[in-house]
Amino acid sequence: MTATKDTMTNDADAGHDAGGRPLGARERGVVVGTLLLIATLVAFDVATDLLQGASAWHVALEIAAGLAALAGAFYLLRDSLAMRRRLATQARDFTAFRAQAAAWQAQARRHVDGLARSIDHQLDLWQLSAAEKDIAFLLLKGLSLKDIARARGTAEKTVRAQSAAVYAKSGLAGRTELSAFFLEDLLVPPMPGHPTGEQVAADVAVEAPRPPSSSTTAR
Repeated sequence: MTATKDTMTNDADAGHDAGGRPLGARERGVVVGTLLLIATLVAFDVATDLLQGASAWHVALEIAAGLAALAGAFYLLRDSLAMRRRLATQARDFTAFRAQAAAWQAQARRHVDGLARSIDHQLDLWQLSAAEKDIAFLLLKGLSLKDIARARGTAEKTVRAQSAAVYAKSGLAGRTELSAFFLEDLLVPPMPGHPTGEQVAADVAVEAPRPPSSSTTAR
């Protein structure tokens, strides 16, 4: 009876080691092999006891121990197969995710390359020099005049003069209009029913309290 209880306890804990960590594939194989060996030995012992005329309760106890070992082996095998299926599914999902990410990156790269070519074409239409085109691209990237001068190895006054030439040839007032010229159409249009930035600014101006007049102050 003690042997049977120990076997059932081992079957219940067969999926984890002493520290509670799930068993690996090799460890599960060892446990399954051990349980199958125990079941085989128990079957051989039962057959021997029957030939020798052992008592019925002894044979029944051995049969119960063998069945417990077989149940533990079956449980581990089923759990191992389920784990393999989960791992295979996760591998397929991860492969599909990587393919989608690669496709998105390729598509985004094509859009960025197309935008860069369009900007370069517009800068050519403005008849910018090569240096002025570089300055325009760096301005669109958000670099300050000081950072542009450091990146190009020139004086800040030179960069300031070149940026002024960019604005003069393009007919734009400054960096804000330069960025808006190329990037405004890329922004998501406002949803119907939502006020635009100009409308919000106008509402704020209307609702803002007016300063008291001089006559009111005198009173």
